[in-house]
Amino acid sequence: MKSTLVAGFLVAVAGPGFTDTVDRTIGGDVLRFGEAGSPIEATRDVLVVGATVSLDGAIAQDTHAAGFDIDVDATTGGDLYAMGFSVSLRGPVGGDLSASGFSVRTRSGAEVAGNARLAGGWVTIDGRVLGALVAAGGEVTLNSEVSGDVLLAGETLTFGPDARIGGTLTYSAPARLNIPERVVPADRVTFEPYQRREMMGGAHEMWSEWEYPVLPTFFSLLSGFLVTLGLFTVIGALFLTLAPKQVRHLRQHIEARPGMALLWGVIGLSILFGLVPVSALAVVGIPLVPIVLLGIVAFWTLGYVLGVYVLAMRVMRGLGSAEHPEIWMRLLALVIGVTIFALLNFIPVLGWMANFALVLLGVGGMTMALFKFLVGNVGPTMDVDMRPIERDPQ
Repeated sequence: MKSTLVAGFLVAVAGPGFTDTVDRTIGGDVLRFGEAGSPIEATRDVLVVGATVSLDGAIAQDTHAAGFDIDVDATTGGDLYAMGFSVSLRGPVGGDLSASGFSVRTRSGAEVAGNARLAGGWVTIDGRVLGALVAAGGEVTLNSEVSGDVLLAGETLTFGPDARIGGTLTYSAPARLNIPERVVPADRVTFEPYQRREMMGGAHEMWSEWEYPVLPTFFSLLSGFLVTLGLFTVIGALFLTLAPKQVRHLRQHIEARPGMALLWGVIGLSILFGLVPVSALAVVGIPLVPIVLLGIVAFWTLGYVLGVYVLAMRVMRGLGSAEHPEIWMRLLALVIGVTIFALLNFIPVLGWMANFALVLLGVGGMTMALFKFLVGNVGPTMDVDMRPIERDPQ
């Protein structure tokens, strides 16, 4: 959870003004955005995000890394948190290790002084763990020494020739395994079988006991409408106040290509909703389903607020407003827009379609910005007013 929050913070602050910066030092912490080959020498924490993350050097305290391909060869004095599609650890960790991804691997030189918590589709532990180990995944391979207790869960569990467990072993697998004595004595092994159908059956039993709500009254509908209206307004006001440049950048991208934004909105929502069955199919992903659903709600809400704000500002400029009005004018436009479009929800079909289009518009803008951040700008370079910058012929 901590690595998820840090990753969200990094993405939030990685706006147009940050993506061109290699390293930024704030209060002793080093923040790195994008790819950079120079080694890091940090006296405190390091926070890094990018499509490809490669860390080398020495970090005195904690390391937080998020990206698609993560390779950490640096020496971490404190804890290490890593989240990505592929996570590879080569350097030693002085504290605890927490890592998740489709593929997670600790190499032989990656000794963890504390506890290690690993989750992924393929999890391989080649580095020594001086504390306890918790690993869950579709395929988990232990090929190193663990001084403390070990908890393993997966469809396939494998013990390599260098696997040694100093404490107890508790494992969960479809069937009982023949654990070699060289790994851990039999009297320190506990087997806990699991069945995926039992997991889903337990969830179904829990859901079936819920009481269905009665039909809402007019007062409850009005109260819910006012609370929702206030929530959208507060969210929009926070972003307009704390991140005005990022909001303006997203608005200009959407206004420049509204049709493309709608298309990207469909792609973004498809990816989000597709994560639910994909997570449910994997054993390690079942606990992540609520987190994915929460992410869908958050992305949907932010997309709706952004779509309403873009359309409201477009109408204001049509009425003679400046391109970049004062903050109070933008807040007023947001409040009026949210109120009007929220009321449209009471119009069957047409009102719902209009509001869904706003969701697609906002989600599309955020999806375009995210893909641009991950893969770079493949189009012409734009100035602050979203006009292509003419380059002199060489």
